[in-house]
Amino acid sequence: QVQLVESGGGLVQAGGSLRLSCAASGRTLSTYDMGWFRQAPGKERDFVAGVTWRSVRTTWYADSVKGRFTISRDNAKNTVYLQMNSLKPEDTAVYYCAPVTGRYPLYDYWGQGTQVTVSS
Repeated sequence: QVQLVESGGGLVQAGGSLRLSCAASGRTLSTYDMGWFRQAPGKERDFVAGVTWRSVRTTWYADSVKGRFTISRDNAKNTVYLQMNSLKPEDTAVYYCAPVTGRYPLYDYWGQGTQVTVSS
């Protein structure tokens, strides 16, 4: 079973940037579409961004992050990234990566996530 480890979170002021990474072990991610999700306190886990596995990448985003976040991947490193710019306090959440089908996780299996906190 693939194991996912998210990293790169932290505390940042509004307007700042962070780059999250999701490293996989145990199985290659290269044939999976991958996505990022986030869960704020007291709320459900929501889809943030997705990227196809094919060499010609297609990406898709939640409306709330479109134009500010960019998802990418490096199949050679078995890693998926999320570049987050122009961060807002409402982006505060624990961020998770997962294999996806569209905007939904392919499996109900999650890593530990990485905390992103945006101060106003």
